[in-house]
Amino acid sequence: MYVCTRTSAIFLYPLHPPVASPISASLPDSMGTASSVLTQYDIEGVQQHCNNLFSQHEIVSLYQRFCQLDRNAKGFISADEFLSVPEFAMNPLSQRLLKMVDGLNFKDFVAFLSAFSAKANMEQKIGLIFNVYDSDRNGKISFNDILEVLQDLSGVFMSNEQREKVLVQVLKEAGYTRESYLMLDDFIKVFGNSGLKMEVEIPVD
Repeated sequence: MYVCTRTSAIFLYPLHPPVASPISASLPDSMGTASSVLTQYDIEGVQQHCNNLFSQHEIVSLYQRFCQLDRNAKGFISADEFLSVPEFAMNPLSQRLLKMVDGLNFKDFVAFLSAFSAKANMEQKIGLIFNVYDSDRNGKISFNDILEVLQDLSGVFMSNEQREKVLVQVLKEAGYTRESYLMLDDFIKVFGNSGLKMEVEIPVD
């Protein structure tokens, strides 16, 4: 996925966990220890939990992938298990994303991935990005919060001075300054007109 402004391009690399084809599977009790059959009722419950952003067929496919990652059938995925996905481990924001995904049960695993669905609206997609920037989970983002993420993404390819200059200009165009704290609505205002591509490919054959 990427965020593109009129003055710069800020790249947020995609998380594309490989997903296998759908099969019959067991579903954890209360999304915990695996023991029960994945029933139509269970699938519909998960579908509601992710706001119907995945089809029932896709949810079954995601469950198989979840079980592959949950090596000891604990009913949740640990940080180490997430890092076994190459696309995740190579993501420059992996350590920040781990704070969001460590310990997710199946329902929350699907809910997390739903922001990457082609059916997700712009606000849902940007909401996930906001949570990546909001590292201290206080519901607002500072200039330094965004600057730290830009540093993770750009590495040695941009100097601190260049990053600050780009960010100041992006905020200025949206009517904010480096002293501004952005709430989610503000963040959407800044990046809402950007081109975002965040999709998970889920085979349905």
